[in-house]
Amino acid sequence: MKSVIFYEPGGPEVLKLVELPDPVAGRGEVLIRTRAMAVSMPDVLIRTGVYKWSPPLPASPGNELTGIVEAIGEDVTEFQPGQPVLLSARELSVRGGCYTELIAVSERSVHALPDDVDFERAAVLPTYVVAHAMLHGLGIAASAQSIFVTGAAGSVAGALTDLAKAGGITVIGSVSSEAKAEYARAQGVDHIVYYKDEPVAERVMALTDGRGVDASFDHAIGDNFVECVHMLADFGTAIAYNVFNPMPDKDIFGELRELSSKSAGVRVFNIHTLDSDQPVLRKITREVIDMLGDGKIQPSVGARLPMSEAAEAHRLLEGGEVLGKIVLTA
Repeated sequence: MKSVIFYEPGGPEVLKLVELPDPVAGRGEVLIRTRAMAVSMPDVLIRTGVYKWSPPLPASPGNELTGIVEAIGEDVTEFQPGQPVLLSARELSVRGGCYTELIAVSERSVHALPDDVDFERAAVLPTYVVAHAMLHGLGIAASAQSIFVTGAAGSVAGALTDLAKAGGITVIGSVSSEAKAEYARAQGVDHIVYYKDEPVAERVMALTDGRGVDASFDHAIGDNFVECVHMLADFGTAIAYNVFNPMPDKDIFGELRELSSKSAGVRVFNIHTLDSDQPVLRKITREVIDMLGDGKIQPSVGARLPMSEAAEAHRLLEGGEVLGKIVLTA
């Protein structure tokens, strides 16, 4: 079988397409023949050697794939050959391993997909798990009227938007260009803020008639995170969900105290919190699979490349050149 691996951390050029022996499904395992692999930022962090949850080297950086059950091992009861499935490395003992034509894993880490599934769109669902865990797991979706997402043309922001719109929540998003604005609108964003040209918090407050948003989701952090605090409605929450970006340049607790009449809050979210609660993680995954099957969500694929071009896919991801998710095909 063909797999993409790297032997030492580095740039996209360290990713190599190699021939490896075909794996065999052992007791309790499912052998999956890959159809599509999502390319996500944790893949880049694994490749560059900065991810706390990186697998041992040599390694494949991929974390999400869809495919067909090729074979099953002894004692497997939930799956049969020919069945479409989803695999996320969040449910494996180590991350990575998913840039490959074949993979053998425990049946307990595999999810059944609808028979007529679009494999490429389904490969985006682990991103929806992150968005769902924030929007629903933090209790925001139950009562929110509106939310704000930074980088509205990004994959996590797109998943947040899709899930929020499915629940009747107004979405305001920030972008840097008209092309990204057009894309974000097509994904369901109701109002666009051009963060390079407009005072973001002021614009959000104006769009909400002075009320503010119930939650702001920010992966950029850094200098502008304070804006996500100042745009909040009463009892609103600003959520930072990328622990690898720079810290805010202002005293956020001091800002919260100045805004104490709003009883606003700040939360740092990390999907790895659910590493120790796999039943909840699997429940969320099942929910987003069902939503896809029912047509309630429409994951967006921005670019499709063969697995042999994994290095180019990483260059595109790091360069921010693709709107929507990048998917590799086997």
